Amino acid sequence: MPGSNTVRILDGNTFVVSEDTGDIEATPSEPTGLFSLDMRYLSKWVLTVNGERLNALSYDDLQYYEARFFLVPGMATHYVDAKLSIIRERAVGGSFRETLTILNHDEKAVDLEIRMDAGADFADLFQVKDEIVNKKGELYAEAEGDRLRLGYRRGNFKRETVISSSQPARYDRNGFAYSIHLEPNEQWDSVIDVQTFAVGPGGRDLRMGLRAHGTERLALQHDLEEWIARAPKVNSEHGRVSATYRRCLVDLAALRFSPLSLGGQTLPAAGLPWFMTMFGRDSIFTCLQVLPFAPELSKTTLRILGALQGTRFDDFRDEDPGRILHEMRYGETAAFEEQPHSPYYGSVDATPLFVVLLDEYEKWSGDVALVKELERECRAALHWIDDYADLVGNGYIWYERRNTDTGLENQCWKDSWDSISYADGTLPPFPRATCEVQGYAYDAKMRAARLAREFWDDPAYADQLEREAAALKERFNRDWWVADGGFYALALDPDGRQCDVLSSNIGHLLWSGIVADDRAAQIAEHLVGPRLFSGWGVRTLAEGEVRYNPIGYHNGTIWPFDNSFVAWGLRRYGFAEEAATVANGILDAATYFDGRLPEAFGGYQRDLTKFPVEYPTACSPQAWSTGTPMLLLRTMLGLEPHEGHLAVDPRLPVGMGRIEVLDIPGRWGKVDAFARGRLNMDQLAD
Repeated sequence: MPGSNTVRILDGNTFVVSEDTGDIEATPSEPTGLFSLDMRYLSKWVLTVNGERLNALSYDDLQYYEARFFLVPGMATHYVDAKLSIIRERAVGGSFRETLTILNHDEKAVDLEIRMDAGADFADLFQVKDEIVNKKGELYAEAEGDRLRLGYRRGNFKRETVISSSQPARYDRNGFAYSIHLEPNEQWDSVIDVQTFAVGPGGRDLRMGLRAHGTERLALQHDLEEWIARAPKVNSEHGRVSATYRRCLVDLAALRFSPLSLGGQTLPAAGLPWFMTMFGRDSIFTCLQVLPFAPELSKTTLRILGALQGTRFDDFRDEDPGRILHEMRYGETAAFEEQPHSPYYGSVDATPLFVVLLDEYEKWSGDVALVKELERECRAALHWIDDYADLVGNGYIWYERRNTDTGLENQCWKDSWDSISYADGTLPPFPRATCEVQGYAYDAKMRAARLAREFWDDPAYADQLEREAAALKERFNRDWWVADGGFYALALDPDGRQCDVLSSNIGHLLWSGIVADDRAAQIAEHLVGPRLFSGWGVRTLAEGEVRYNPIGYHNGTIWPFDNSFVAWGLRRYGFAEEAATVANGILDAATYFDGRLPEAFGGYQRDLTKFPVEYPTACSPQAWSTGTPMLLLRTMLGLEPHEGHLAVDPRLPVGMGRIEVLDIPGRWGKVDAFARGRLNMDQLAD
């Protein structure tokens, strides 16, 4: 995984990860390079002057789609004597463009040999992630008179990188070069274009629809300005909230992904570098988080997930009729069915969450047409919950992969291999049922009942769904409650034995509404108690559990997205102070990450580390971490659509000061919300 000296720029379908000099020297284990649609189109991009590598004075990632590198020849000790400045300015859109500028500060003229070594291994992103780049097709490089063509072909699968320059260059199979003469104080510039092509049947570029959408820098800048102008404005007395919101809004713009079938419409990709594609679970959660700020993402997400809903039984893809996809990939390994993501359906939470998002979106937008348009898909999702997901026959959603080679073992959001365990640390057999998914199913049935009664003209179906939801709630509170611990089990095994560990999943149960009212206070106490709450946020697994590890991926780290739904759940059951405590911890942590919350960070106690400890391989930016501050804002201000209006019931953390959110869009038009936190003792003394 690239370290802190790497620079990342992205624009939805395309991203570049490089060193702080702008150079790219990819190895099988590092996601450095130019990537688009799950393939690496540049694995080598190294600039030299007179055969000498360059050193970075500084770099600036100006916008999410562009960066500038300020370089000099020689080692750091020679910077003061440097007679040349080299500036690399690059931008990504539908393609990759780099402007190279060289300035001569010497008192005499210089002759320079400028060389760019270029190469492409055309590694599938899955191959990079698995650290195995073993190409089965043919790599080729062709130096033409005015360009360098790098390519890969395997049967009808063909990918190409075409490099050209605004200044005359000498091209060879390994790159290109310029011989230039610079007088004193003279400047030389060249614009280098790197076009990527995914060639389909008949030689048609599958990415043409994307290439026509915002490839120029000015178009990208204008698009970002419009995106920010459309969003609500957030002002805060303490700048951390408004600064974090601004960063999240820009990162969300960067993560907008255009599936090939959408013709420019966008939905949230999951995250950089591994997950720049469409996910069911991640995209839905992100849409739920950002509904008050970017509601248009929900409509696109619902439509494309509905269009790709499962229609058959396919063991390779873990597909069932009515099931919502987990992940969609476009690279070589998916094309040749070496892995099942074309699409892959191995998640059990995306399907009920699809129904949840449809209802929540309608409450905000009043988009009745979409509710009616997706009625069939919604019914199919509910049918999947009842008939195909209940592998044991006891009324719960279970999972067990049918693709035992490349399918996911754990098909809940905590999908690492060891995330589900008993209290003694051993792992349960399959099938497994995790607690939060039962909550999602309950919520989906309750919400679908409203849709059926109000929009589908089917009150009998609405009554049926409400009866089923009530029965599920009663059954769940009987089977999952760990009486001697005062919490709900993380999961059940096929014999009904509880995975009786304390986890953050219980916060999702509050969000879903499946928690019995007389047990909610115990759940809230656990969530902000010392075993789960670190001071920065709620841990995925409680301190003291056998598998607890503060830097274990799902066994003790803090996930910002997880915390945002925990806070929302606490607020739903009336625990506003506890919700504010969680929100305050996460927003404090965000300041240490310059407003960009990572996928996860360490679960160490706050008074031990004094700052949130980075998780080494966390995605950043990541969509549902980007959406976290937005959902926390909604939760703290108590923003809830209610009978066609927006209700505001703020409860801010002590000492936060005044917050205002202006122009919140919805079926009500645009409204403003204001709140002020109570003063702490230091502020009172002042």
